[in-house]
Amino acid sequence: MQAVAKARLQIHFCVLLWGFTAILGKLITLPALPLVWWRMLLVSMALLLVPKVWRDLKAMSARLRWAYAGIGALVSLHWLTFYAAIKLANASVAATCIALGPVFLALVEPWIARRKFDPRELLIGVAVVPGVVMVVGGVPADMRMGIAVGTVSALLVAVFGSLNKRFVEHADPLTVTCIELGTGAAFLTLLAPLLPHTGPAFVIPNLHDASLLLLLSFGCTLLPFALALVALRHMSAFGTQMVTNLEPVYAILLAILMLGEQHELNGKFYIGVAVILAAVFVHPLLNRKQREPTQTELLGTAESHSVVD
Repeated sequence: MQAVAKARLQIHFCVLLWGFTAILGKLITLPALPLVWWRMLLVSMALLLVPKVWRDLKAMSARLRWAYAGIGALVSLHWLTFYAAIKLANASVAATCIALGPVFLALVEPWIARRKFDPRELLIGVAVVPGVVMVVGGVPADMRMGIAVGTVSALLVAVFGSLNKRFVEHADPLTVTCIELGTGAAFLTLLAPLLPHTGPAFVIPNLHDASLLLLLSFGCTLLPFALALVALRHMSAFGTQMVTNLEPVYAILLAILMLGEQHELNGKFYIGVAVILAAVFVHPLLNRKQREPTQTELLGTAESHSVVD
């Protein structure tokens, strides 16, 4: 029981650190593209220092490497739209949009995983609509583009999360992360010239941004990932999923405490957030009797939660 209690605290700490990613995204002055490029590059280069990652890379089939590389491109687009939503609106709005990820996952996963669609999952999708309407009505008009971009980001979470569920069991999570984030950085480098008004992916950050990028990459990405790997040995997949669903809550509370974003948003926004989060928490309760995801799958499907996003 002591080990379980310790593991639960560790997971909550990990989710708190993941909640900081939205705050750091707001504090870093770099545009979304170079911000994501640096984050992916730093994490993937750090993982290449791990001997086991090299061994697994050599042993992996070319087909599997290409599959993870394709997912990595989707991950890069997810992070790009997530941080763009922060820049276009604020951290609270972006975190709320990401809370839609499990809802999109319920709708997208049956198609990608080739399993039977459960009508209850459609009800979860319908249930969040009033919350989304209230969120949109609770933000200034100039932030609504941020909501649209953040919603695309949440959809991308569902797509690559479903794909990772199909492939993540075939390799070590650290190796998968290295491939996905490394290829994601390469994909953004190629994509940058095609994106309007973004500039190059490679931009030298100033000292302020460099410090926050290191904190984002290692303190809010690799550190919680390593802690989660240890904690998951003592927790059920259901318990872990319920805790990780708290990430938007932590992010919004941190945005209030550190950025004072409650002054930019009205009560309708927070009521809408409550409706969306209620649907997110009901979903795993409804599906608990079905096959629970494995711990490796959880590490492989949470963006915003894990580096194997």
